[in-house]
Amino acid sequence: MSLEQPRFRLKFAETEAELRAAQRLRYRVFVEELGSDGEMVDHAAQLEADRFDPAYRHLMLVDPARSADPLDTCVAVYRLLSQDKAEALGGFYSEGEYDLTPLKRSGKRLLELGRSCVAKDYRGGPALFQMWAGLARYVIEERYDVLFGTASFFGADVARHAEALSLLHHRHLAPEALRARALPQHFQRMDLVPEAEIDRRRAMLAIPPLIKAYLRLGGTVGEGAYVDRAFNTVDVLLILDTAQISPRQRALYTQEALA
Repeated sequence: MSLEQPRFRLKFAETEAELRAAQRLRYRVFVEELGSDGEMVDHAAQLEADRFDPAYRHLMLVDPARSADPLDTCVAVYRLLSQDKAEALGGFYSEGEYDLTPLKRSGKRLLELGRSCVAKDYRGGPALFQMWAGLARYVIEERYDVLFGTASFFGADVARHAEALSLLHHRHLAPEALRARALPQHFQRMDLVPEAEIDRRRAMLAIPPLIKAYLRLGGTVGEGAYVDRAFNTVDVLLILDTAQISPRQRALYTQEALA
């Protein structure tokens, strides 16, 4: 799949060099900017990688004019895994943090999303919109019903995120039929502040932009959070039943994707 724009090129990584470009952007954002780390972070090569990368498809937005170094031309990336591929692989990445039984028993066609990031100097512009338009095209073409994946609050101090996590729990919890739950050994309660005591405006400002974008589309969250101390994050599981996307939001992205 390829979506051409006057400045950007949106495509799936097809070569080892393109995968490294996606991993370089992840290093810039997750490691350099946000302080994450992990056993497969390569500081010498400036790559953020894990053992799942070879099995996933990597949707990447490229700005050829950004740098003479091809590794630094990737300005946004999304990592995707279908249910069929996950079964062959032995599971989804998210299953290290959440029990996905409700999703897997739903009979719906599942697509896991993860490792989403946008280069700092491309945020607030058309880059994320182009990524979502490309993702919309892929979801339509492949007929996926439910998109899901972990998304992060940066900083592993749960108290710092208590009000925002509580707002997600009280107002955006997934319906029971799709309500995946954090694994018992990792389960972190999200109902930390009574709903009546939440300052909604302040809580919404504290929610990362990616999570807010999913909420606007009709997205929900699983029950419980996961504190990833190695990656310096508090993770929540986002769950989006594509049937719940409003006609206005659907038209916004699909018109661009199908153009």
